[in-house]
Amino acid sequence: MSSSRTQSSSSSVWQLQYMKLNFFTKIRCLLKSKASFRKSNLQALPEKSRTYQDSEKVAALPEEIVSKPPEDENEEVVLQKTVKKLHFGSWEEKEKAAIEIEKLAREDKKTRKLMAELGVIQVLVSMVASDVSGHQKAAVNALIQLSHGTYTNKALMVNADICSKLPKNVEVLDQSTRHAFAELLLSLSSLTNTQLPVASSQIIPFLMDTMNSDSTDMKTKEICLATISNLCLVLENAGPLVLNGAVETLLSLMSTKDLSEKALASLGQLVVTQMGKKAMEDCLLVSKGLIEILTWEDIPKCQEYAAYILMVLAHQSWSQREKMAKAGIVPVLLEVSLLGSPLVQKRAVKLLQWFKDERNVRMGPHSGPQTGWVSPGMGSPMSPRSGEEGRKMMKNLVKQSLYKNMEMITRRGNLDMESESCRLKSLIISTSSKSLTY
Repeated sequence: MSSSRTQSSSSSVWQLQYMKLNFFTKIRCLLKSKASFRKSNLQALPEKSRTYQDSEKVAALPEEIVSKPPEDENEEVVLQKTVKKLHFGSWEEKEKAAIEIEKLAREDKKTRKLMAELGVIQVLVSMVASDVSGHQKAAVNALIQLSHGTYTNKALMVNADICSKLPKNVEVLDQSTRHAFAELLLSLSSLTNTQLPVASSQIIPFLMDTMNSDSTDMKTKEICLATISNLCLVLENAGPLVLNGAVETLLSLMSTKDLSEKALASLGQLVVTQMGKKAMEDCLLVSKGLIEILTWEDIPKCQEYAAYILMVLAHQSWSQREKMAKAGIVPVLLEVSLLGSPLVQKRAVKLLQWFKDERNVRMGPHSGPQTGWVSPGMGSPMSPRSGEEGRKMMKNLVKQSLYKNMEMITRRGNLDMESESCRLKSLIISTSSKSLTY
């Protein structure tokens, strides 16, 4: 027993010494490469500039300036000490080192790559799982800076299992730490699906909990929505997103105007998948919420997204069109088809064609996704009574639109006449005043 213990302790000591040796070897190589780079630059200077200190015409530099090391040497010393503290220091020293790494990583891409070669990413990822808020926040902020502009560093973070170290309880995080985690996930979401384990990690649960929390600020929710939008671009992510309640969360956020556009964009990606469309069809309030967004004249982009999602849901589905009709979609579509943007007008007209009083009409190609033809019963139109009411509403809305346009034209004409008369009157006064002799 004693011999085995001594062997294990000696092996651990040997591993620690090996790590230190490897670390200092990398630092020494870095310093040598930078020293040779400075030497080559010095040799490339003109002879006159290199020998200026030997000239008697140049005054001697003060002793304080001569003894002061160059700025890049100071940075090298700071980097060396910082990385050493991060690897071998106490928790307090690790936290200070992470803060210093965040500052150094802001400088350039070369510094970020160098830090990754020195093994700082693995240590920072291990600090993310700490229960101490300060350690966790410092590590996440440093990882954010290290991930900027370098695909390799992002892949190293995923390989270090950052996705499994995300906090499971969002409510224990303060706003700044929650925001930092969301920003880091947004940066990592640009990786391909083969490198980012979405289905088997805590990424989606963390995003859902953050967006559903009432204590999360609006900016953090926007970042989470941008991450969800990136994940929706990969078709394989649709299943994990739907299973983790992404559709319900996005539907609840789309009614907030500051978040609506990003939420609707993600819903538009999910509705073309089988699981996403089924989840939206099962939601009772989806038609009512989308119809309300169609009335947002000040946000035409949201109107276009809402009309597209309604088209996909209504395509070859009599039950969905019946839900939309009961929610009052026909008069809203009539108004949008006359006063909306060109794209939303086109989609509204297509939807109105599906609500006509014509049975067994074949639905032609449209701007939504194409699916196979189903039985006529699935695509049957609304009842004759509903169709008659829709035609009456359309006539009334057309009349209102014509009256409104006539009023606008008349108002503009009156304004033009008033401005012309004022201009003519001022011209007459100016010319008459010039002809007066007194």
